[in-house]
Amino acid sequence: MSRRCEVCGRKALSGNSRSHSMVATKRKQYLNLQTKKIEGKKTKACTSCLKTIAKNAK
Repeated sequence: MSRRCEVCGRKALSGNSRSHSMVATKRKQYLNLQTKKIEGKKTKACTSCLKTIAKNAK
């Protein structure tokens, strides 16, 4: 199961989590993925894509 938006292709960002002593440990910022039916097919899309799809559907 990939954590990638099937509409725009965005994926998680990587960076460092910093403790009080400034020790760096790797972390990831994941997208807000939602499973929705788009054109009759189940897809995983990020919320920014869902907003754009809803806006253009009007």
